[in-house]
Amino acid sequence: MSDTNFNNEHLNNKTIGILGGMGPLATDDLFHKIIILTEAKNDNEHIHILIDNYTAIPDRTSYILGYGEDPTKYMVEAAMKLELMGADVIIMPCNTAHYFYDEIVKYLRIPFINMIEEVAKKIKKVKPDASKIGLLATAGTCKSGVYDKVLKKYGIDVIKPNDADQDKVSDLIYGIKAGRTEYNMGDINSILSFFQLQNIDTVILGCTELPVAFQMMNIKGNFIDPTKILAQSAIEMVGRKAMD
Repeated sequence: MSDTNFNNEHLNNKTIGILGGMGPLATDDLFHKIIILTEAKNDNEHIHILIDNYTAIPDRTSYILGYGEDPTKYMVEAAMKLELMGADVIIMPCNTAHYFYDEIVKYLRIPFINMIEEVAKKIKKVKPDASKIGLLATAGTCKSGVYDKVLKKYGIDVIKPNDADQDKVSDLIYGIKAGRTEYNMGDINSILSFFQLQNIDTVILGCTELPVAFQMMNIKGNFIDPTKILAQSAIEMVGRKAMD
């Protein structure tokens, strides 16, 4: 079984494997962030990265909500391929897919970084007194409670939008996946206003398409980007320095 508590020095200059395709833009965003956040003076100082942009993996939310194919075997296949290709550590840029993390990790002999755990540790580090935090994510992530279970261990409650607002969040996420570039900013602002009314000043962008969307639409606020946190954790776990 994988264990993320390992000697960083042992993995110095090793290879990162990205279990991607969920979706391609999120995979690209993670790859890009690893590059820009790695302290390197030239090409040769960057990290060796293997990417499996496995777009055939069935939709995770559909399965969690009870009407889609189980994607577990596809993710296990991709993870094992990355290991066989020489990856020393695996990362997965899909929040919802972490619902299946415990099943995937059973088949691996190399570390598999849990993005949700890394986000929780980061929140506790930068906001040690936090007792509640907002979450924008897919319906699958919200229903599965992957963030709730982890953050509860740190004494933090997760606050999510109501059903009507969740539909708007889902529309934004799947619109980004489909290549849409125009959105109703009123809908997005109303969702963010909901959190303000709950006295929540920090929101997790808990779907890897959301940081892409918020950057594209230049939405400002105190948002936590799990993709960036995952990139920084992966960089450090292979013995390199990650920039802020």
